[in-house]
Amino acid sequence: MTDYDILIKNGTIFDGLQTPRYRGDIGIKDGLIAHIGNLKGATAGEVIQAEGLHICPGFVDLHTHYDSQIFWDPYCTISGWHGVTSVVIGNCGFGFAPVKPEDRMRSMLTMERNEAVRATTMEAGMPWDWETYPEFLDSLDRTPKGVNVLSYVGLNPLMQYVMGLEAAKSRPATTEERSTMAELLSEALDAGGCGFSAQLLGENSVQRDYDGTPMITDTMSEDDLRFFATVLAEKKRGFIQVIAATQELTEQLCEASGRPVIWNALVLNRDQHGLTFGAYKDYIKWLDEANQRGNRIFAQALTCRNDYQFTLEEWNLYDTVPAWREMTMGTIEERLIKMQDEALRIEVREAFIPNQGTGASPTPIPELKIAECKKRELRLLEGLSVGELADQQGKHPVDAMLDLAIEDNLETLFVTPPQDLDIEAMSEVANSAYALPGVSDGGAHMKFVTFGRYPTEFLTLLVRDNNIMTLEQAHWRLSAYPAQAAGIRDRGYLAEGMPADLLVYDFNDLKILDPEPMYDFPADDWRLACKAEGYRYTIVNGEITFKDSICTNATPGKLLRHGQSI
Repeated sequence: MTDYDILIKNGTIFDGLQTPRYRGDIGIKDGLIAHIGNLKGATAGEVIQAEGLHICPGFVDLHTHYDSQIFWDPYCTISGWHGVTSVVIGNCGFGFAPVKPEDRMRSMLTMERNEAVRATTMEAGMPWDWETYPEFLDSLDRTPKGVNVLSYVGLNPLMQYVMGLEAAKSRPATTEERSTMAELLSEALDAGGCGFSAQLLGENSVQRDYDGTPMITDTMSEDDLRFFATVLAEKKRGFIQVIAATQELTEQLCEASGRPVIWNALVLNRDQHGLTFGAYKDYIKWLDEANQRGNRIFAQALTCRNDYQFTLEEWNLYDTVPAWREMTMGTIEERLIKMQDEALRIEVREAFIPNQGTGASPTPIPELKIAECKKRELRLLEGLSVGELADQQGKHPVDAMLDLAIEDNLETLFVTPPQDLDIEAMSEVANSAYALPGVSDGGAHMKFVTFGRYPTEFLTLLVRDNNIMTLEQAHWRLSAYPAQAAGIRDRGYLAEGMPADLLVYDFNDLKILDPEPMYDFPADDWRLACKAEGYRYTIVNGEITFKDSICTNATPGKLLRHGQSI
C-alpha cells in the first residue's frame, strides 16, 4: 500500500501566505495535502519530480461569467488553462437563477450580446433543470467540474423573477416586491450563494441586453440596491460585487450590509467596459481611506494588457455610442445595410474623437491594425492601420473602416496594436493594498478578448520580466488574498489538511500562446481563446486535471457553498 496518491518531490514551495520560499516535498492523500516536508522514502501512486520547478496554490479567479459555459466546459477555460482552480460566477448582476421556465429563452437572449455567446449555444449546452436559485446550485453540484465554483446571486434574474422584465427596467420595486426579493435572496444565501452582484453602468451601458436596452441593474434604484445590502446585514455573511458604483454609493453599501464590497475596477486608463474612473492614484487613496473608516472594500484591478481583436460581424463593445450600437445590431445582412446609412455614418463621425478610444475600446480607431481580410483582393491591405488606410484613400477613418468591412462582408479582422505598458504605474496598481488581480471576464466577450490569461501575464510580464513584486507576494495576490476576500475558508494557500488545489510550474518556461479562434462550443459556436505553456501539473482536490497543458479529463471540482468548508 502506498503512502500517498500523489507525491511531489524536491520542488520550490510558495505557500501563498508570503512565507519565504523553501524546498520540500508534498504528499497528497484523499484529496487533501497530507504532509509537507522531507518525505524521503515515501511511496505514491504518482510521483512528480519537481526539481527546478515551483509549487504554488491554484489561482482564484473572482470575476468570471462561466454561468452557462461551465455546463459544457468543466474546466472553465480560458481560466483553467492558466492555473485557475477556483472561479466565482454570477458577476455584474448576471446569471440564470431564479428563472421561470417560460422565461428561459429570454434570459439566454439577455446574455447573448453581452457575452458574445449565442442563445442557441446556451440552449444546447445548459440542462435547465432548475427554477429557483437553490435548485441552480444543486444543478451545479451535480455537474462534472474540473474547477471549484462559487456563485453570486445576480440581481438581474432575481428582479426579473419577482417584478417582471419591463417593470424591473422601468421603476423601483414596491414594498411587497422588496419583501419577496429579500426572502429569495435570503434563501439563496442559505443555499450557498456568496452574496449579490450588480453592474451600474447607466443608460449608456456597454454591457447591454440583446435588444440594445440597458440591463436591469444599470438603471435600478439606488434605494433598492441599499435595501438588498440590508439582507446581508441580517444574515451577517456574504459580500457584494459592483461595477461602476460611485465611491459614495460603494461605502453606503458597506455601511448598510456590514459586509465587504469588491469594486470594479482599478485601471490605468480604461477597462474592457470603457470605464476610466479618473486617476488611479485617487482611487488607491480612496480605498486606503475607506478601509481605515471601517468600510471593507477591495478593488478588482485590471492587471493585463487591454487588447482586442474583432470583426464587425458580432462586435458590440462600441455600444456606448448610440449610432455604433444601432449599426452593430441585427443579422449580418441588417448590419451591412445600416453601415451604409449616411445618417448613421454622420452620427458615428460626429462621435469620433482623434486619439481617443471608442466605447469600451481604449484604442483609437485609426490605430487599429488590419490583421486579416477574407477576400483575396483585399489582402494587400493587411498590416496597415485604419489611419494609414484612411490616408491612402482620402477618407475619414470611420468611413475607411466601415467601407473595408462592408467590402469584406464584415469578416475583416481588426486588432489592437502592441501596447506599451507603463510598468511603474502598473506596479502601483498591482501593489496597492486592497487590489485583487484579475477582471478576467472569463466566459464573457468571448469573441473579442482573452483576459482569462491574467495569472500567467501577472507572473511573466509583471513579475519575471519587470520584477514589480516578489513571487511570494504574487502568489498571495493570485490565490490567498482573493480567497480571503471571497470568504473561501479552505482554498488559496498550501497547508497540511487543506484541499490539494495546487500547481507545479516552470517559472522560466511560462508563456502565453497566441490567441486563436476555437470552434469548441455547442451548436457550432466559436470563441477567441489562448492557452499557456509552462504549467506542468494542475491539481484540483488531489487529482491531476492538466499535465503539461494536456487535459486528463478528471473532474474533481466542487461547488463551494459560501460559508461552508469542503
